Amino acid sequence: MYDTLIIGGGAAGLSCALVLGSAKLKPFAEDKRIGIITHQKTSHLQTALFNNVLGLSPGTLGKDILESGKQQLKDLYPHVEQIEKEKVKSISKSNEGFLVETNKNSYQTKIAVIAVGYTNLLTIKGLEHYVEPHPKANIEKDRIWLRNKDHVIENGLFVAGTLAGGRSQFAIASGSGAQVATDILTLWNNSKHTKIHDKVSS
Repeated sequence: MYDTLIIGGGAAGLSCALVLGSAKLKPFAEDKRIGIITHQKTSHLQTALFNNVLGLSPGTLGKDILESGKQQLKDLYPHVEQIEKEKVKSISKSNEGFLVETNKNSYQTKIAVIAVGYTNLLTIKGLEHYVEPHPKANIEKDRIWLRNKDHVIENGLFVAGTLAGGRSQFAIASGSGAQVATDILTLWNNSKHTKIHDKVSS
């Protein structure tokens, strides 16, 4: 049983995992089991080139971020379980949260975060009821979002990134994933507003 399972290893999913992982030493998070299904083949980062993102060197390639992001997560927060080479086929409610089924395994989680791309090729069964045309994309692009309020689709089910309704910008998707992570940390911390910052020692 996972406390949180993130579906998608792009900008939003990895950002969410990094922030959740960084809370490991907090009493409310120290015993939490966190996982991320790092399917990346459909990520828009595969073909991205970044010149206009604060903190990234001009010319940074999205495909390199996909790999370095997974390595950063592994190096800094190895307790976050990375599930590779699996594609999610369906998600359904269970007695304690959600059942996530992939092409290889099944996983139980109390909280699920959907952080995959926003194309109409979304193939995860169980989400059809929430699919609507994307409110901030050109209609000819045929993009979708999962209907939500402040990233919450329903209790325990979150959506992050462009699929949450944000525009397709790296910084927006990353911020969306971080926002979802702090919302989950807030839930774990008895609804006390929570964020995780690292600081330089004086």
